[in-house]
Amino acid sequence: MGRAGGWSLARQLFALQAAIAGIVLIGLALASYLQLREAERAATAEEMLGIAHTLAVSPDVRAALDDPRPSAVLQPLAERVRADTATDFVVVMTPDGIRYSHPTPSEIGRRFVGTIAPAAAGDNHFTETYTGTLGPSVRAVVPVFDGGRVVALVSVGRSITAVARDLERQVPLVLAAVAAALLLAAAGSWLVSRWLRRSTHDMGPAELARMYEYYDAVLHAVREGLLLLDREGRVQLVNDEARRLLALPADVNGRRVDEIGLPAPLGDALADGQARDDEIHLTADRIVVVSQGAARWGGRHLGTVVTLRDHTELRQLVSELQTVRGFADSLHAQAHEAANQLHTVISLIELGRADEALEFAAAELETAQHLTDAVVSGIAVPEVAALVVGKAAAAGERGVELRLEEGTHVPGGLADPRDLVTIVGNLLDNAIDAAQDGPQPRWVRFGADVDDDAVELRISDSGPGIAPEDAERAFERGFSTKPHDGMGRGLGLALVRRAAQRHGGAVHLTGKAEFTVRLPLVRA
Repeated sequence: MGRAGGWSLARQLFALQAAIAGIVLIGLALASYLQLREAERAATAEEMLGIAHTLAVSPDVRAALDDPRPSAVLQPLAERVRADTATDFVVVMTPDGIRYSHPTPSEIGRRFVGTIAPAAAGDNHFTETYTGTLGPSVRAVVPVFDGGRVVALVSVGRSITAVARDLERQVPLVLAAVAAALLLAAAGSWLVSRWLRRSTHDMGPAELARMYEYYDAVLHAVREGLLLLDREGRVQLVNDEARRLLALPADVNGRRVDEIGLPAPLGDALADGQARDDEIHLTADRIVVVSQGAARWGGRHLGTVVTLRDHTELRQLVSELQTVRGFADSLHAQAHEAANQLHTVISLIELGRADEALEFAAAELETAQHLTDAVVSGIAVPEVAALVVGKAAAAGERGVELRLEEGTHVPGGLADPRDLVTIVGNLLDNAIDAAQDGPQPRWVRFGADVDDDAVELRISDSGPGIAPEDAERAFERGFSTKPHDGMGRGLGLALVRRAAQRHGGAVHLTGKAEFTVRLPLVRA
């Protein structure tokens, strides 16, 4: 998908990062300048305080204070110190602030402009920024002691202009650091935007949002289950239909597909990443058709795409269709048989042998009615009763006799009728198929007993049976002794086991050709 217009997300992000970095660095530069200015003033104040202290304890100053004309000695001394220390003024004054020295000789004898009270009181650490006769300056004022008495004051200062000149020498270093940081930030932003451009395929935010909306809408609207797995078999994406078909937990994303509670054959099949085309698998309560193939982009292998289709309803429809077809074939055959019997009865009557005609008709009616009466009296689940009668007719047309054991009893409310039909129908189908392949006489037996807490269903046949080594494998998906017909052979016994387990029961191969299903008895 190409860009419809406007800047791509990568370009917008680069511009945004550059603007933010510029604003932050300008603010940092300004803060650094202000910090440097305060630091420079503090350093200047400490320097002025040190010079003032040195001069205040000088013997020459104390000796000059005893001279009748202190200014004659102190003015040259102060000017020499000022020149040597690159300060703007060195002033020696009386405790009341009358100057003995000043860079401007006309100011000698006048009152000092500034704060002297702390120094006059004996504070020898006082500094301030003040505007005096020479303009704004950073100054220190300290006392000159004679014993414990303040006999004079010394003030040393440097103008703000001079301090600013010292600060200006450091500004290029700050600007150079800011410029270097700005270049590094720009380079980093460019690298990030280049990576993002490749990752987003140079698309803009609106295009990405629209693509996500379409993707999300399609993902939820598609009727097939969809799973996306990465190269390690971890789930990266799953849609609603896949969650429904596989009964997946909410926190499935990021977990390996064979560790999310799927049946082992299905989980292993999805985890190996091999291409599959319409394979039939069983979940806890469904039959699903699984297809999967490699997901690739730009020649890179990204993982596996898995599609899932619900085969449960189709399987039920096929089973019902086969049952109905069997009923139809059975009815068709019975119609022919009934026609033959009717012709026989009519012919006997026409020959004047009415007693023999009546005996023949009664015998046929008793044979057909016996199984129906046994089924109706012994099986209290109408769906199962109808199924057994239908299967008996279908078996008879195939040369197999379906027998009901004496005392057979299936109580009502035992389980969901659909699951009972699945269990009994699949077992009877397998038994009839097996008996048809066996020697004469061909028969299938169905029985059921009720004990204290369970119902036991038994279905056996006269067929060759299942080898002992295959007794457990018989219940696995895909196991079958019949040739595959494209409709998912090898599912019957697996479906029987799942249906029994859903109701807390179990199914076992108790003999070479006998299956036993035990279901808990539900009591009111």
